[in-house]
Amino acid sequence: MNIFQVIIGTEIFNSITEDKHFKFLRDELIKRGYELCASFIIKDEPNLIENNLKLIKNTPNSYLFCYGGIGATPDDFTREIAAKVFANSQMEYNKDLIEKIDEKFPGVDNSKKYPLAYWPKNAKPLWNNPINGFPGFFLDNRYFFMPGFPEMAHPMTIEALDKFFPLKNKKKRYTLLAHAKESEMLDIMNNIPKNVEFSTLPKLDYTSEISFAGNGAKEVYEWFKNELANKNIKFEECRD
Repeated sequence: MNIFQVIIGTEIFNSITEDKHFKFLRDELIKRGYELCASFIIKDEPNLIENNLKLIKNTPNSYLFCYGGIGATPDDFTREIAAKVFANSQMEYNKDLIEKIDEKFPGVDNSKKYPLAYWPKNAKPLWNNPINGFPGFFLDNRYFFMPGFPEMAHPMTIEALDKFFPLKNKKKRYTLLAHAKESEMLDIMNNIPKNVEFSTLPKLDYTSEISFAGNGAKEVYEWFKNELANKNIKFEECRD
């Protein structure tokens, strides 16, 4: 499962606002036993949005959490581009949202609000919006589109996670701190099996935090410690 996040908002780059979506989604996924594959923060620029969505669509077993750009103002492009990428540019009005708009604003002309309900064809709603009740939407049970406002988007994210991301066992990670530079351990690192998730974080005091996860991680972790000992490299195991 390759889970992507796209955060759309020119206002993040001109310092009008700060992103609050990355950490939220990352942590919620980890709680459920999942991890992000990549996160993109981009401007409200149609070609940039389209290229990001195409990359995600073309990635096998991809999932998307997209934040921003589904409003009705001229700088909101996400609905149309999502339709272009995921629904062959076909769009339709969501009747339930039209009714919701008319109920919320009775007796007035709501035609300028109706674009909020103009979605890619076959999109379904994410209703959990405690602020104004207007939903985001999702396609194919794996591409989720939400407003940029965290107060609206994060409850919708939880709704999507609860529906489509069943709880899994949290990935077990084994970590140690080696008292050596990365270069001193390259010959060992080059023999780590490719199927084991491996990362190394060098520190300014010339130590390296080394981590293993996934299938076979425990065995490789034990082997790595033994190899360090054979090289007389000191290390300490790190506990969660």
